[in-house]
Amino acid sequence: MKYDVIVIGTGPGGYVAAIRASQLGKKVAVVERESVGGICLNWGCIPTKALLKSAQVFDYISHAKDYGIQVGTPKADFKKMIKRSRDVAGGMSKGIDFLFRKNKIEVLAGNGKLLRGKKVQVTDTEGKVTTHEAEHIIVATGGRSKQLPTVKIDGEKIIGYRKAMSLPTQPKKMVVVGAGAIGVEFAYFYNAIGTEVVVVEFLEQGLLPREDPDISKELKKTFQKAGIKVMANTSVESVNTSGKQVKVSVKNRKQDKLEEIDCDVVLSAVGVQANIEDIGLEALGIKTENGLITVDDFYRTNVPGIYAIGDVTPGPALAHVASAEAIICVEQFCGKNPEALDYGNIPSCTYCNPEVASVGFTEEAAKAAGYEIRVGKFPFSASGKASASGHKGGFVKVIYDAKYGEWLGTHMIGANVTEMIAEVVAARKLETTGHEIIKTVHPHPTMSEAIMEATAAAYDEVIHL
Repeated sequence: MKYDVIVIGTGPGGYVAAIRASQLGKKVAVVERESVGGICLNWGCIPTKALLKSAQVFDYISHAKDYGIQVGTPKADFKKMIKRSRDVAGGMSKGIDFLFRKNKIEVLAGNGKLLRGKKVQVTDTEGKVTTHEAEHIIVATGGRSKQLPTVKIDGEKIIGYRKAMSLPTQPKKMVVVGAGAIGVEFAYFYNAIGTEVVVVEFLEQGLLPREDPDISKELKKTFQKAGIKVMANTSVESVNTSGKQVKVSVKNRKQDKLEEIDCDVVLSAVGVQANIEDIGLEALGIKTENGLITVDDFYRTNVPGIYAIGDVTPGPALAHVASAEAIICVEQFCGKNPEALDYGNIPSCTYCNPEVASVGFTEEAAKAAGYEIRVGKFPFSASGKASASGHKGGFVKVIYDAKYGEWLGTHMIGANVTEMIAEVVAARKLETTGHEIIKTVHPHPTMSEAIMEATAAAYDEVIHL
């Protein structure tokens, strides 16, 4: 078959690219070896948020008396939590199926491989091979759990994030290796429902090491209060799975001190590795670097007609980044002349409790870039809405350029902050200044007032501190 566009992979990059191309009048096919929606809908963003919601509801019920409500002792039904998560993912995948039908996009089930002459070979589960041709081919094959040499995933005692969402029984004790967003979210979930959790992070900052240090410190306090042990600046030397219990040998890099931890299961959450093997890149001479496909500002590879988006490219491995790249990529080859993506204005969200959201420069990075800065911080303990809702922990921290008032960055930790960060992203896109934010009337009582209050604090105009 001949198409205008073939997309290999149907995650948040692939399916968005396919739909946008169809909207622009192209004949489109997608290649998918598993379920449509990719990792995000089936094993990532969506089902993890379903699990985290179950943990949040469990936490609410456990603290019902704080809200004047008497209930019995709650009990977490692990299997039903897992089932709910899978049902949510299944529903979302069916939604993508519907969108493909609506937009007349053909789904080619199987493994896709690039061939010369702008062709894609598809091998289905029964080994049947078909070949298809397109003027434009987009590689959107996503990523998988990265593995450390000392923490090899076996799917039973050492698991990745996919298995963590479908374990048959709840472990009594878990070691989480890696304290990025994936590790932190699973650490919160399992701790909230009663699993003893230890988090091991190689970098000195500890939890969420890419976030502003103030955020990491605040989250560490909350996690430790919840009973989660956090071991920063610590390496995993070996994992012994030969016995009934898993034995994890770790070393504090500062003290050069070895320690052994017994647990039921180890979750490896040390990052994402791109799925670029066995898809024909070498045969076509498509350039890669550090395990990622090299692309220009509009996601063109060095081979005409072949594009790459999402986790297989050097940008942040985030679903919303893949979707934005998909639209830019398609609109460019359809002649729409889109703007290149501003990677300095990409929001980052972590959905543990408390939530974390940020965009732009950290305080340290702004100083290193040579800015003279104004920094404002507003704690949710001073927020009426936060007090009323029972979530007074956390804060909003804003960073402005002292000379021109440019909004350089914002870092939040607290309840529902992932719903608040878009205000900052939009304002930065519009080059909004600090004074304009102060004069923007925010509704009361809301958590979002903290953004305006933090900005006022940066300019010594804060009222409620």
